[in-house]
Amino acid sequence: MKDENRFADKKFPKINFIGNKEKITGWMFDNIDVKGETFFDAFSGGCSVSFEAKKRGYKVITNDILKINYFIGKSLIENKKITLSNEDVDTIFSGHPVKGFMYENYSNVTFFPEECMELDLYRKNIEKLRNPYKKTMAFILLRRSMIRKMPYSRFTIPWNKVKQLRDENFSYMNYGRKRAYHNQSFREHFSTNLQNYNDAVFDNGKDNKSYNEDIFDLLPRMRADIIYLDPPYSGSLNNYYGFYGMLDEYIESKRIEPSKNNFSTKKNSFELLANLFAKLKNFRYWLLSYNNNSYPRRDELTALIKRYASDVHVIDRKHNYQITGRSTKTKNIEYLFIIRSR
Repeated sequence: MKDENRFADKKFPKINFIGNKEKITGWMFDNIDVKGETFFDAFSGGCSVSFEAKKRGYKVITNDILKINYFIGKSLIENKKITLSNEDVDTIFSGHPVKGFMYENYSNVTFFPEECMELDLYRKNIEKLRNPYKKTMAFILLRRSMIRKMPYSRFTIPWNKVKQLRDENFSYMNYGRKRAYHNQSFREHFSTNLQNYNDAVFDNGKDNKSYNEDIFDLLPRMRADIIYLDPPYSGSLNNYYGFYGMLDEYIESKRIEPSKNNFSTKKNSFELLANLFAKLKNFRYWLLSYNNNSYPRRDELTALIKRYASDVHVIDRKHNYQITGRSTKTKNIEYLFIIRSR
């Protein structure tokens, strides 16, 4: 276990990723008594765990099937020093709105038509930034801007509900909140978050690396002392492609089909987890995050892991997810399986 945190002052910026472990990363790392120099975050999502590992001096490798999450890893984990300047911001937001992919596909679906045209302009302007890390930083800041304008911070909300909740008078009358931030401009949100994102870029002295691959394709080529597994929890309400897949389509300017390896459905989850565990021989230690409301249940999952590993220890604590309703928030228990490979 790394016992020093020279970068304790580095703050993880606001990402708004459902399932993010930001609130419990300290608890996780304080309780993993394992030795190693390299940390592989195989389902990195919003990268809060990777960010904590980077702060604690590990060489960190991130991977996520969603390109926008890969961009978070490129910007905040792999990147050592590149930030966005005010001139870069002016470049991104210069010019007049244009009709492009977002206008054609997401007008009155996710955003108003004029907002879609603005996003099409910004997508075009990002290509003017020469440095690849500047481009990925621009995308993840635009991601933050788009999510701040979206009720419930995900892109699965029906358009009629989006319009309702972006109506500040309706929101105030029904919920006691105007939610004016939904109607701030993309540039306002971008600029508000710029300094925090820039401040999160640092060099921990290691050559960290980010990938954007299906985990089953990447595993045979990967070596690390510790692998951290946080796949979508089967049986939960987390539909990550539905929540964030639109952002990948924005990046690629085309429609994209979700990955065939869907851990979040009960039908496939047990088989996918078994296939995953069978391929972890390259890693001495495994860390697995899980939830008490997920399938398979804790005892079943422990039995499955023991087919492939010699020692399994589980710690737990309460951890609430924003997607869950009030009735279930106090019932969520987060498990961390600490596993020694055979």
